[in-house]
Amino acid sequence: MSEKNNKVKFNLKNAHYALLSIAEDGTVSYAVPTPMPGSVSISLDANGEPENFYADGVAYYVINNNMGYDGDLELAMIPESFRTEVLKEELDAKGVLIENADVELASFALLFEFDGDQKHIRHVLYNCSASRPGIEGKTNEDSKEVQTETLTIKATPLANGMVKAKTGNTTDATVYNDWYKAVYMPTAAAEAAVQSVAKTTSSTSTSAKSDS
Repeated sequence: MSEKNNKVKFNLKNAHYALLSIAEDGTVSYAVPTPMPGSVSISLDANGEPENFYADGVAYYVINNNMGYDGDLELAMIPESFRTEVLKEELDAKGVLIENADVELASFALLFEFDGDQKHIRHVLYNCSASRPGIEGKTNEDSKEVQTETLTIKATPLANGMVKAKTGNTTDATVYNDWYKAVYMPTAAAEAAVQSVAKTTSSTSTSAKSDS
């Protein structure tokens, strides 16, 4: 990575999504990130404000209410893969997308980046849901105008509290270069997930021996 630090950022690009799976034991895993070409804009507001707990006539404790982010992701056009895998629209035998009110929408990680004057800044939001996009368009007049599509995104914390991650000034080069190959998980979180699986396996094995 460059030793120079960014002074400014601009130009949203490289949006990806990765399907999120949570096992019965709480282990989190992600599919390989899928590109979402045509990023136009993203605007996510922080959800949750700190609250004071008062005791002894003073603000005795500050309660952290980090509930993630809410906002919009604007794209030139929502990819068909996102519609089928996340919004759960069904592609029938005739190649027609069918929207069904009874389906459960999928959760996913959202990855994207901004250009900087020195290097790109890469982001991931770990636990996202998207509402169905509206239908909007208008007739051509004197010139053609591109009609974009917008997803309303809700990013909430995982069970372990993680909300998002982004690359910094000293991010490891391998982590930076592999950002879109797999969803980045902090080392401590990854180790905890492995330990959780190991404990579950050990417990199951011990129980089986006791039964025998």
